[in-house]
Amino acid sequence: MSKKAFITGITGQDGSYLAEFLLKKNYQVFGMTRRTSTSNYDRIKDIVDEITLVSGDLLDEHSMTNAIKEIQPDEIYNLAAQSFVPTSWSQPVLTGEFTALGVTRILEAIRNAKPDAKFYQASSSEMFGKVRETPQNETTPFYPRSPYGVAKVYGHWITVNYRESFNLFAISGILFNHESPRRGLEFVTRKISHAAARIKLGKQDKLHLGNLEAKRDWGYAPDYVEAIWLMLQQDKPDDYVIATGKTWSVKDCVQIAFEAVGLNWQDYVETDEKLLRPAEVDVLVGDAAKAKKIFGWQPKTSFQEMIKIMVEADLKTEKAV
Repeated sequence: MSKKAFITGITGQDGSYLAEFLLKKNYQVFGMTRRTSTSNYDRIKDIVDEITLVSGDLLDEHSMTNAIKEIQPDEIYNLAAQSFVPTSWSQPVLTGEFTALGVTRILEAIRNAKPDAKFYQASSSEMFGKVRETPQNETTPFYPRSPYGVAKVYGHWITVNYRESFNLFAISGILFNHESPRRGLEFVTRKISHAAARIKLGKQDKLHLGNLEAKRDWGYAPDYVEAIWLMLQQDKPDDYVIATGKTWSVKDCVQIAFEAVGLNWQDYVETDEKLLRPAEVDVLVGDAAKAKKIFGWQPKTSFQEMIKIMVEADLKTEKAV
């Protein structure tokens, strides 16, 4: 019998890569999609015939309970959230509803409909915010610096709470930034790779960015979804940091992307104060030693390779339109 996996956020970057990964492992894959007037299946268009989509919403516990009752999944991956940090400033309450309380609703649905399912909660390095120590690991205290980070801390601790209170196999993966050609255009790495491609093709003149000195620990999304899956294959539920352990600045990202298309970035990039965050997170860098020790995970793709992959994908797409 093949295992069944239920993924919220299946149409997102991580959800689409995870669905592909699980199909290769012969899982039956079910994905939750919200009812919208236009369907956004771009990232799953190549696998949409191999998966089953069910209607549901993190704001509606009833819909999730019904879906879990019907599917009876072995593994549940909660990758759905309002995940863009700047939006969390303009929509803090909605961010809390999806990214914080949404986790409680899905845990309640699991408790009532399939308590023996293994549950994965997508936590975030943004929970560390104003960092207490460098690098950050599973025991580093949280100090979130955005409504998104605050909501993720709630989602993280409610997962731990349900694990300890109701004996659920519930884990949180604290993933540091991870990118790919499927990253949304609003995220800085994709904004950069997309602009480099468009400027090279003469479709755009300038790229406006906020803080060029902000540093992040950036990994490649397909490497990270493997770690997500590995966490649920362990005998005991536990929380893990997934990161590369190296930091790069936004400026580094710009330099590599423009080099990939043979341009000097300084001719095209301008900083815009409107794009600065109200409270900046300075340096995030993760220590994934525990994941490496427990299940042998380490990143396979370097930052430079990843940026080049993204630029090449954007060049290909932009040439086609």
